[in-house]
Amino acid sequence: MSLLQRLTALVGDAFVAEGADASAGQVVPSQRPELAQFQCNGAMGASKALGRNPRDLAEAVIARLDPSTFVETSVAGPGFINLAISGEALAAAIEAMHGDERVGHQMAGDPRAIVVDYGGPNVAKSMHVGHLRATIIGDSLKRIARFVGHRVWGDAHFGDWGTQMGQTIVGIAERYPDLPFFAADYDSEQNVDIPITLDDLQEIYPDVSRRAKEDEELAAAARKATLELQQGRPGYRDLWRHLYDVSLEAQRADFTDLGVEFDLWFGESTVHDRCAPIISNGQQAGVAVEDQGALVVHVDLPGDNREWPPLILAKSDGAYTYGTTDVATVDYRADELDAGEAWYVVDARQADHFEQVFRAARKLGVAPASMVLDHVKFGTMNGPDGRPFKTREGGILKLRDLIDMVTEAAMKRIEAQDLGADMEKDERFAIARQVGLAALKYGDLQNHRASDYMFDLDRFVSFDGKTGPYLQYAAVRIKSILRRVAEEGIEPGRAAAPINDGDEALMLQLVRLPEVIDRSLDSRAPNHIAEYTFELAAVFNRFYEQCHILSESDPIVQASWVTLVETTLAALTLLLDLLGIEVPARM
Repeated sequence: MSLLQRLTALVGDAFVAEGADASAGQVVPSQRPELAQFQCNGAMGASKALGRNPRDLAEAVIARLDPSTFVETSVAGPGFINLAISGEALAAAIEAMHGDERVGHQMAGDPRAIVVDYGGPNVAKSMHVGHLRATIIGDSLKRIARFVGHRVWGDAHFGDWGTQMGQTIVGIAERYPDLPFFAADYDSEQNVDIPITLDDLQEIYPDVSRRAKEDEELAAAARKATLELQQGRPGYRDLWRHLYDVSLEAQRADFTDLGVEFDLWFGESTVHDRCAPIISNGQQAGVAVEDQGALVVHVDLPGDNREWPPLILAKSDGAYTYGTTDVATVDYRADELDAGEAWYVVDARQADHFEQVFRAARKLGVAPASMVLDHVKFGTMNGPDGRPFKTREGGILKLRDLIDMVTEAAMKRIEAQDLGADMEKDERFAIARQVGLAALKYGDLQNHRASDYMFDLDRFVSFDGKTGPYLQYAAVRIKSILRRVAEEGIEPGRAAAPINDGDEALMLQLVRLPEVIDRSLDSRAPNHIAEYTFELAAVFNRFYEQCHILSESDPIVQASWVTLVETTLAALTLLLDLLGIEVPARM
């Protein structure tokens, strides 16, 4: 149990003794730290239900509190309870955190099965900067949920079955007409040497996609190819498998370079066989109906203040849509994975699509009423012009090029700071890659996911200010401090009551950690952890300026401070890992 949970339980018991609900005892860090370390605001709400004066109720609650824990209490304003705890109680909380691999955070008492859908790579397309936010935010949320104790799958949800596949097949047929895949009598047993790389696909798909917007004959051919692929044409299926494998290999490498892993690489094709039964069942239930030759689900609900277009399950030619496979994916996750929640970390501009899918999944009966379907929306990463980030030439920057860019910028900053001068070239490059990725990830995650933000490479790679490299350097510096302490033979000891503002502030910052992690999870917003981690590093710096471990004459205080430093390092390392950021061994 964290310190705040323990204090909340004590104050909650006092409220219960006064006839109020225990929830009135919620304790939070004080907004007026000059008055006390913590506060409780529950007396105002509880007094209405009891018909009592809020200040009188607050005074009665204070009178019931244990004086060994709360050394000073007061009531402010209409009934705010200010709470100052003893130094011993604060030290005991740090002692419980020290050496705990969870740094004071308790496992979830009600573990849930959660699918986090993020990344969104597509066959025939290389990863680009547009995939970055989904990947970084989704990976962090997966890490947080798993740490808290939930059973979590990260699913890349490969885009491998839609219109882009038909367009790519048509484009390949134009360039390589002699390939046997297009023959009506294609033999799937023959061994075919396919001379098509991902670089080739980067040219073929965009070209066909562009031309199909103005060439209806080409667009119709692409639609026909998509339908025939979905219906199982052997040649198209074998060609599709090659395109799938080539794309997957390259994209796995990109994600690995970004420090991101997935548990599942399911795609639209994974759930293809579920689409027909879902539609058939929907027709029998009167939910899937014909509309202008297509089969649709009307998703309007009573009380809507706008008109919702229906979700198309099958086009007039029988082809499935992204909406169809998205509904089937919900079905798979509920049926095969027994997932109670599915979080879709996708651009906010897709909000209407996911609302349609979620409503359709409910109406079609594939999503149980208890299943949480959550579109975790995010804004855009913009360039200096305030528009979505692109290259100087106006093109979309590939993810691999972006990773190389931040690595190069980090290397230049490391050299400018004269860091790692004694390192071999390979080690310096590895650290530059870690620093560059930290700059990239923290630059994103420090913002609330729903906000747009500006990509500022020079600021992101700085070792000063609110940046990933600053936090990495803070953790490495603490490692160095602990090495020097160990060389002097000073060992950690039992956490003692604080003796000055420096160690008290660090203790108070550390005990907030469990609630910050839970808040990030509950709000699906890693920025709470990002902000808290920066604050922790800043508070530690002030502690180190004020509390000189090597020159401290009192061995009890000295050992207590070492414990405090070790706990801080453990907290920083944990928090950065939850953000997907590695701490270098040295810098």
